[in-house]
Amino acid sequence: MLLLLGRRVPLSFVHRLTTCCPSSLSRPVLVSSVLIKLRAITRITHSTVFVSAAGQNTGTMPERRPFVRLPTDVYPVNYGLCLKPDLIDFTFEGKLEALVEVTQATNQIVMNCADIDIITASFAPQGGEEINATGFNYQNEDEKVTLSFPSALQKGSGTLKIDFVGELNDKMKGFYRSKYTASAGEIRYAAVTQFEATDARRAFPCWDEPAIKATFDIALIVPKDRVALSNMNVIDRKPYPDDENLVEVKFATTPIMSTYLVAFVIGEYDYVESQSSDGVTVRVYTPVGKAEQGKFALEVATKTLPFYKDYFNVPYPLPKIDLIAIADFAAGAMENWGLVTYRETALLIDPKNSCSSSRQWVALVVGHELAHQWFGNLVTMEWWTHLWLNEGFASWIEYLCVDHCFPEYDIWTQFVSADYTRALDLDALDSSHPIEVNVGHPSEVDEIFDAISYSKGASVIRMLHNYIGDEDFRKGMNAYLLKFQHKNASTEDLWDCLEQASGKPIAAVMGSWTKQMGFPIIVVDQEQQGDDRILKISQKKFCASGPHNGEDCPSWMVPISICTSEDPKCTKLKVLLDRPETTITLSGVNPDQWVKINPGTVGFYRIQYSSSMLESLLPGVRDLSLQPVDRLGLQNDLFSLSRAGMISTVEVLKLMEAFVNEPNYTVWSDLSCNLGVLSSLLSHTDFHEEIQEFIRDLFTPIGLELGWDSKPGEGHLDALLRGLVLGKLGKAGHKPTLEEARRRFRDHVDGKQVLPADLRSPVYLTVLKHGDSATLDTMLKLHKQADMQEEKNRIERVLGAISAPDLIQKVLNFALSEEVRPQDTVSVIGGVAGSSKQGRKAAWKFVKDNWEELYNRYQGGFLISRLIKLTVDGFAIDKMAAEVKSFFESHPAPAAERTVQQCCENILLNAAWLKRDADDIHQYLLQRKAPPV
Repeated sequence: MLLLLGRRVPLSFVHRLTTCCPSSLSRPVLVSSVLIKLRAITRITHSTVFVSAAGQNTGTMPERRPFVRLPTDVYPVNYGLCLKPDLIDFTFEGKLEALVEVTQATNQIVMNCADIDIITASFAPQGGEEINATGFNYQNEDEKVTLSFPSALQKGSGTLKIDFVGELNDKMKGFYRSKYTASAGEIRYAAVTQFEATDARRAFPCWDEPAIKATFDIALIVPKDRVALSNMNVIDRKPYPDDENLVEVKFATTPIMSTYLVAFVIGEYDYVESQSSDGVTVRVYTPVGKAEQGKFALEVATKTLPFYKDYFNVPYPLPKIDLIAIADFAAGAMENWGLVTYRETALLIDPKNSCSSSRQWVALVVGHELAHQWFGNLVTMEWWTHLWLNEGFASWIEYLCVDHCFPEYDIWTQFVSADYTRALDLDALDSSHPIEVNVGHPSEVDEIFDAISYSKGASVIRMLHNYIGDEDFRKGMNAYLLKFQHKNASTEDLWDCLEQASGKPIAAVMGSWTKQMGFPIIVVDQEQQGDDRILKISQKKFCASGPHNGEDCPSWMVPISICTSEDPKCTKLKVLLDRPETTITLSGVNPDQWVKINPGTVGFYRIQYSSSMLESLLPGVRDLSLQPVDRLGLQNDLFSLSRAGMISTVEVLKLMEAFVNEPNYTVWSDLSCNLGVLSSLLSHTDFHEEIQEFIRDLFTPIGLELGWDSKPGEGHLDALLRGLVLGKLGKAGHKPTLEEARRRFRDHVDGKQVLPADLRSPVYLTVLKHGDSATLDTMLKLHKQADMQEEKNRIERVLGAISAPDLIQKVLNFALSEEVRPQDTVSVIGGVAGSSKQGRKAAWKFVKDNWEELYNRYQGGFLISRLIKLTVDGFAIDKMAAEVKSFFESHPAPAAERTVQQCCENILLNAAWLKRDADDIHQYLLQRKAPPV
């Protein structure tokens, strides 16, 4: 599943979210990149006090609730499932005939079941008489039902029959309704599914655990004018005898699979179709009349399937794959086997009205979900503890796939800004968690659909791939998929296969990265001895509040690579740091050459160079001899060290000024992101305007060079950079940019000259930031007129830039209106909170005042965590941490407990940073403008 996770993203990347898999995603915007599902969860009352490394009580963490997995005395072999949804009354009827195996005599069957009423249930042993169940005992808190029988069910095969009814809910989980507007303008509903992690049980009683696999024979009774889809191809479609307006659609038997990957969709759709080079039928289903918008995703999917087949050396196991755009969808996308569901904005591309970043996003999400068809669907994690393996792997290989399809995207550099640095930021907190988390009760599963599972998971797999080498990595992956196909596996199973393929100590190395939270800071000093450079390298845990100086400091097995200015792209030496410190000799390095640790920014750690080493690297930033990804990594490390109080923020501002000649989009995007963080921090001071002036000075030369209009020969990255730079200058109040944005906006609204899609976000943002009520009204009118969800989202994410308090309130009220789809409310409120100090206060008050409605809307799923993070993460006053903690103690949100914890910690860190560095920053910003004496 791709979550909209809040990767750190540049302004042009606004489609993912605003301000930071599932599957698959807010950046300065903090954005996206990608889940989900969840239940109304019983509130947790027991808790333990959580204390940060700095000794501060930063909140409470939930105690783990007692949980028992399903008994193994009865398990399913095949589900025969027939469902009949009512798209008017929003209910459904179901009939289950499951072939089951009884492994030891029992007089009860325990299954998962939630929000379903069982009418009748019976069991017929093979060749024996049917036995009716005499009782159904629902354990609502554990989402289970126990079927009781008057006599023992004997060992052997049998058929379990259950008739049941349920509700097509509006919570974007289980079997739910999704609202859309028909071509004549009337409101209609589709019936769709989202089962990961634990919501198949809302559609039919089942053994809803990933390791309890079975085959499925699915039939749907639906209106004859609707499209009906499921995991497999249609094998029969015939009139329904009881109602001439209905048809019964039967699908082929699925391979053996987990319940969370089952899917069905009933609605009105058009499609485009193609075949991959290896003969798989690929269709992209779109809203009616928008088939053309499915062509880009179709092109990506037909290239991607053969790429994965070749990479894994295992064929795609189903005859078809459908990709479908769902109107109301909480995640970015979901990898249901053979029927992948997407948000409209993660699948549909309009050749005229979609921006470059949307194309890139669609390519990444398609790559992510199709990777799961092998890694997750063919081989499935044994339990949710190993979720990271699914999501981390797909979040890594989506970039490999996009790099194959679109090498001009320079996507691996973007990975560092979008995933790697975001994971480092989160994992430096005391309230982070290990990649592998023991998960029990269903209410705990959603907590781990986060940036650690996805982005840190992807980053350590990237590091592992680099450590092993591509050939051995592929060999190990092939062995893993062949050994465990149609079965379940754990993290250790993958390590075993990779260890055998490479001959390297994979389990020992990777255990240090997956079983303990955090990562090291590598401290480096050097000494020249003749033609040799002696490096002293040590490791200690990096914490957002400063280095870990405790007694029992954890350590990692760290693959270290080293390059020099002689050849910045070539690794001169690789070592495995398996102790606290070591000394390395580099021979043949002249005194005037610089040495760089972690070329390519692949190792998952921060670096602190001695002052002399850092000085020697700075010319490599100015003259661009350092690779773009290393220029980015150097700046990002220093920014992180300044937030942790290990260096002065002034040193980072001085380094940032060295980027004035920078041509690379992703380097600018990361700079922009960090300056956005700093600008947000300094909004709590009376010199906020001075940092805006710094931003204007830094971005003006590149803005002048790029101009407003694309030039012949420019490509994808130029378009992204132009949108990023103009948005940054416009928001910071650069007068020529503001005037030109207003002129182009007027022409766009008047129909004289339509804005190119890549300029819309920066222009909308600029005119709103410096606009009035008329500007906001015009923007809301554009929103209402927009036919494309991408354009609606583009507008929703920048509405919060408006400055006047009454207009901020108008935007917040709009967020909960019928005009905004339920999953997009979060990004409207987040946009308000991320735009100004006034917006942050107003958004927090709005969330508190409307908490019941918001919590009920998202049912404790991942969107509630995202809402909390976007709303409160930017505060920088100690007492706000106490206020946030207090509010959530009296308004529990169990699936967001860890997010609340992390937000409180971030607020305290922001406050400490401000106290420590504000005066020095102010002095520096004044001095740099002072005339020379």
